This record gives sequence, structure tokens and C-alpha cells, in this order.
Amino acid sequence: MGDSLFGIHGMALELRAQRLGVLTSNIANAATPGYKARDIDFSGALKAMTQGASVTQAIGSATQYRVPVMPALDGNTVEMSTEQTAFAENAIGYEATLNMLQDRVNTVNRALKGE
Repeated sequence: MGDSLFGIHGMALELRAQRLGVLTSNIANAATPGYKARDIDFSGALKAMTQGASVTQAIGSATQYRVPVMPALDGNTVEMSTEQTAFAENAIGYEATLNMLQDRVNTVNRALKGE
């Protein structure tokens, strides 16, 4: 019942949470020499999950190293402006997805109460 009730939004929320973790790791390692920034191709991962892949498989296949615009001399590829923009965009998507799920749960609760 959960899959049909929440549709794609449950998968999207889980992927967005995982992506927040990857982006946070990039930001935390901005000063680490040799650190290679990564990101999850959200669309690709979500498509893989809708085709039956597990979260781990979908994230594994959709995780890519970020290509820097201006590589640092120490080999670090984290560009703070890029990471902060991606983080903010993903956080907004996470919140929107969470609100959608919360509205869906509230609707079901009202239906069960007969309102």
C-alpha cells in the first residue's frame, strides 16, 4: 500500500536525503588535498529505482565525480559555489517532496476519520 499511496515521492525523498549527504561531504572536504567532489544524478537514480533497482544500486550507478571549472593546485575539485547551489536546490526539492508526502498522509488521515 505504501508504494501506491506515496508513488514516486517516497523514492524521491530517499534519493534527495542521500544526495544531501554526498553534497555535505563535498562541502566538509573543501580543504582536503586531493578530494574529488561527487554528486548523484538525481534523475538517473530515480529512473533506475522506478525500474526496480534498489537504492544502493541506483545511487551507485548515478554517482559521478564532478568536473571542476577551475581545478585547485592541490587536486581538490570542490568548488564551494557549485556545492552550495546544488545543496540549496536539493534541500528545496527535499522540502517540497516532504510537504507533498505530508499532505498525502493528512488526506488519508482525514479520509479515515470521515471528514
